[in-house]
Amino acid sequence: MTGRDSPKAALWANPNYRAFLVTQTFSALGDSFSFVAIPLLVLHSTGSIVQMGLVTGLTGVSSIVTGIFAGVVADRVDRRRLLMVTDVARCLLYATIPLVWLFAQPMWLIYTVVPLAGGFAMLFRVAYVTVVPSIVEPDQLTRANAHLFGSYAVAAVGGPTLAGFVTAASGPVAAIGVDAATFALSAAGLLLVKLRPTPAPPAEERGEGGEAGRGGVRGEFLAGIRFLWAHPVLRPLTILLSLFIFLTHGMTDIIIFRVKEDLGHGDDTVGYVLSAGTIGTVLAASMVTRVRKRLGFGASWIGATALGGVAVACFGLTENVPVIGALAAGMLLATGVAGICSMSLRQEVTPSHLLGRVTAAFWTTHDSLGPLGAAAVTAAASGFGVAEVCVAVGAGVVCVALSGTLTGIARG
Repeated sequence: MTGRDSPKAALWANPNYRAFLVTQTFSALGDSFSFVAIPLLVLHSTGSIVQMGLVTGLTGVSSIVTGIFAGVVADRVDRRRLLMVTDVARCLLYATIPLVWLFAQPMWLIYTVVPLAGGFAMLFRVAYVTVVPSIVEPDQLTRANAHLFGSYAVAAVGGPTLAGFVTAASGPVAAIGVDAATFALSAAGLLLVKLRPTPAPPAEERGEGGEAGRGGVRGEFLAGIRFLWAHPVLRPLTILLSLFIFLTHGMTDIIIFRVKEDLGHGDDTVGYVLSAGTIGTVLAASMVTRVRKRLGFGASWIGATALGGVAVACFGLTENVPVIGALAAGMLLATGVAGICSMSLRQEVTPSHLLGRVTAAFWTTHDSLGPLGAAAVTAAASGFGVAEVCVAVGAGVVCVALSGTLTGIARG
């Protein structure tokens, strides 16, 4: 980069980054279809919010189990190839649903395919985080993550709307078929991306008498845990995010149920609401670099998470669908800023050869309460009402955010 090049201009001049950005937009489009189509298929087939929460919970369990070894895999194998394999696997898994649905409608298939796809999604997420520092320079990480986050949002703005239309016209199974095709496109696009070589790990990481070498997969996973726990910011961040995930993991199901069952609107309205929500992600991507530079990591994360909690609480205080869409946008704006800051910090402070294991340990730990949270929140909504549960969850999220002021996060 010359003295005349701004970090932003240099980033766009990187052909590998541009190709990666485009291919991940396709992957995000697939995720956005799953985001809507899977809960709608379960709701169409069973009419039960509890079963929606159960599928979400099982997917979370699969992600947690996969996370135990995902970081080890990402640090051992070709990371680009791993991304391609996970995309192909999700394409094939989701494609089985519309094929089988031509002849029968077995719910066991949903309970099998969706958690398996969730496991491959965890592998993808871990590998994705590790490849970004191999494509861009260290001082470009926050900006690159913001662009990638924004590309996901652009895909997600249209994705839920398209998924809602496809579901309304042809049923949620057709939307899942589109989902499978987008993962195939993403896998093909990754052929255009080249990564910088990962620096060789120290001797003990290569198994030459060190603890990681003696302990095998377990020792390598624990290496990520040890780094995470020793860091003064990542440690409290992981604990607070575990509580945050417990409270919010089932919120997509809650919003869908609120719009369809409580307020009596159709699948297309669900798509509109979720699309409106993802506008907040676009806004987060456009402002996070400036916010973090001005406020620092701690104030950015704490403030954004608290605002997200306020938005969740307000879901329970209105029955106006446009207002619900605006609140969804506010929630995703807030969690988007917090999430981009968190990911960038982890990439900045973690050595490259450990990044897969630290990422897997980070997500496995803070996702561990997600399945219980999804089941508990949806069950509470079924028993006490969606509005009441939204207010309680929002208040809990605000308390989690404010707890960060008492930890190393505030000084991060």
